[in-house]
Amino acid sequence: MTSVTTAPPAQRSAAAPPPGARRHRPARIHGSRFLPYLLIGPAAVYLILFQGLPLLQEVFLSTTKTSLLNPGRNTFVGADNFVKIFTDPRFMSTLWITAVYVVVCVAGIVLVGLGVALLMDRDFPGRAAARSIVIIPWAAPAVAVALIQVWMLNGQYGVINRILEPFGLVPPGGVWLDNQQLALPVILAITIWQLFPFTAVVILAALQSVPEELHEAALLDGAGRWTRFRAVTWPVISPTVGLMALLVTIWSIRRFELIWLMTQGGPVGATNTIVIDLYRRGFVNNQLGESAAVGIVGLVISLTITIVYFVVSNRQQKEGRS
Repeated sequence: MTSVTTAPPAQRSAAAPPPGARRHRPARIHGSRFLPYLLIGPAAVYLILFQGLPLLQEVFLSTTKTSLLNPGRNTFVGADNFVKIFTDPRFMSTLWITAVYVVVCVAGIVLVGLGVALLMDRDFPGRAAARSIVIIPWAAPAVAVALIQVWMLNGQYGVINRILEPFGLVPPGGVWLDNQQLALPVILAITIWQLFPFTAVVILAALQSVPEELHEAALLDGAGRWTRFRAVTWPVISPTVGLMALLVTIWSIRRFELIWLMTQGGPVGATNTIVIDLYRRGFVNNQLGESAAVGIVGLVISLTITIVYFVVSNRQQKEGRS
C-alpha cells in the first residue's frame, strides 16, 4: 500500500496560490504612470510654442513673396523662392563657404580641445589655474570678442601688425579683414580660439571617467603612450568627442554675430555663410520669403547631419555589443 504525503497548508499556500485567487501586484515604486508625461510637459509646451509654431510659420513664409516693409501682405509663390536661391550662383558659393567654415571649425575645435584636455588631465604645478585660464575665451561674450579683434586687426593702429611687422608677416597694406584671401582664415582662427575651451572642458570630464586600473594594466603590459590612448582612453571618450563634433557642427552652421560684426559677409562675399545670407536677404534686402527659404535649407542640412550622426552612432553601438 502506497502512502501519499500531503504538504501542510502553510507550505501549499506558499508554493502556489489556490485556484481563482487574484495575484498581488507589487506597488509602483516610481509613482503614477503619468509622472513622466508631467515631467516633460513644460519642456514640450515650450518647444511647441517657441520652436514648433515659429517653424511652421517659417515654412509657410518660405512659400510666399513677403516684404519686410509690409509683412502683413504676402503672395503665395510655392517653390519659387527655393528655385530662385538655388539658381543663384552667389548662393551656391555661400553653401561652399559654409561647408568650408563648418569642416575647419569642427576639425580645429575638436582637435585643439582634445589636445588641451589631454594636457589638462596631467598632473603638473598650477593645473587648477591653467584650467581656469583656458576657459576665458569661451566665457567672453561673442560681441566683445568681435569688437576687440576688429581693433587688434586694424591696418593702421592694430596691435597684430605691430607684433608681426618685425618678422615681415604683415599682409599688403596691413589689411586682414578686407583681404579676400585672408578674411575667412582669420574668422576661422578666431572662432576656433573662442570655442575650443568648451570642448576641452567636456572632453576633460570624459577623461576623468577613464578607469585608472586600465591604464596601469596597459602600462604593465608594456604599452606605450599612443597604444594606451588608442586602446584604453579613446574607447571611453569617443562618444563624447562624437557628440561634441555634432554640436560644434550645428553651432558653426548657425554662427552669426562674430562674422557679421567683423566682416558682414565680405569682402566680396568671402565670409558670406548661410546665416549671413539669410540675414542679408531678410533684413537688408527686405525679402522675407527668400530669407525663410534659406533658413529652411539650413534646417534641412542640420537635420541631415544629425540623423547621419545618430544612425552611425547606433550602428557602432550594435557592432560593439556583438
